[in-house]
Amino acid sequence: MNILAGRWKGRKLQAPEGAATRPTGARARQALFDMLWHASWAGRERVEGARVLDAFAGTGALGLEALSRGAAHADFLENQPAALAALRANLRACAGAEGRVWPADALRPPRAPQPCTLAFLDPPYGQDLLPRALAALAAAGWLAPGALLCCELGPRDAPPAEGFDTLATRAHGPATWHILSPR
Repeated sequence: MNILAGRWKGRKLQAPEGAATRPTGARARQALFDMLWHASWAGRERVEGARVLDAFAGTGALGLEALSRGAAHADFLENQPAALAALRANLRACAGAEGRVWPADALRPPRAPQPCTLAFLDPPYGQDLLPRALAALAAAGWLAPGALLCCELGPRDAPPAEGFDTLATRAHGPATWHILSPR
């Protein structure tokens, strides 16, 4: 697994052994960033200079990809020890990356230092965690008004039904990207 474009294009990323962490594949990441770069509801200015949240960060591939493509800062929320070790190593490998790792659960996040304008949420599949995570993150001040929320869900997970506008939905293998914006 590596970073696909930008400042650290080709940089290899570490991932923990086993099935506890499910990194977003290269094709799905590329499709997501193509949407963010070119969609009428987004554009490269939504990535460049953005303050990013990567919740359920795992290896940090989504947040690091955003930083590589010009985001100003990324906060990473992860609570699994093996994933945290890989995430910290990946952040160090991207010398000069403006990022902070929070060893925290996205369902019980710490108070945000500053709201994020672009968020990536990739919760474990099949546990219907996204609605609870979005509520917790909003309550803790992580989501700026009008933020773009890029949510990767499994086949049995449903996007939140209330409080969000769906800007796009795209399937990639077993995953589906739901791009949301808070109302």
